[in-house]
Amino acid sequence: MKKKAILTFLTLLIPLLASAQWRVGVTAGTAYNHYSIDKQYWLDYQYEGAWSPTIGVTGQYDFNSWFGVRADLSWTQKNHREYRRRLKNVDYKVKNHYLLLPVMASFNFGGQKLRGFCNLGVYGGYWLSSHIDGVMTGYMDGIAYPLDTKVEFMSERDKRWDCGLVGGLGLEYRFDRHWIMQAEARCYYSTTSTVKDYQQKRQTRYNTTIGLQAGVAYCF
Repeated sequence: MKKKAILTFLTLLIPLLASAQWRVGVTAGTAYNHYSIDKQYWLDYQYEGAWSPTIGVTGQYDFNSWFGVRADLSWTQKNHREYRRRLKNVDYKVKNHYLLLPVMASFNFGGQKLRGFCNLGVYGGYWLSSHIDGVMTGYMDGIAYPLDTKVEFMSERDKRWDCGLVGGLGLEYRFDRHWIMQAEARCYYSTTSTVKDYQQKRQTRYNTTIGLQAGVAYCF
């Protein structure tokens, strides 16, 4: 019985592996980050999303013509703007540098050269650094002071590990036996607040990042 089960498994696995294919590539594009915050009593503070660059490398293992597993390693900025609506003494852009690793199931459909694909999965990330660029006006003298400084992380406040859900839709074009071009719209939905519960009143902050990227991959 055990031998029959093994033979049956191999019979199903061999055709699958015969059609399997590795691909590796690079991607580049831009990302728009939406920063949502539970402002509570900070009603005068406003937060706007911002565009930023993203670059990365990708690897994919295709089991057959319609299904594969994909993993990317990318550097992405999750930026936003902060300002005060009434007092107008704060207006600066926060640049947050992240290293992201999404792992996704990739579903492909279409013809031989031009195909569509859908990526669905989860991601993990790490907040590498943060920088502030803008102006802050003094309360007493009314002078606008320029800001251009690195933000120092605080272990009791900042949560540097990031994780969440990721999904994307795109098109790929096989212009050669071994080469593929891709364009994709992707969304990273963070389920991790960027701040810890270090205050009496909890003030959660989340990033949702929409990426538009293109790339090229080599198929073995």
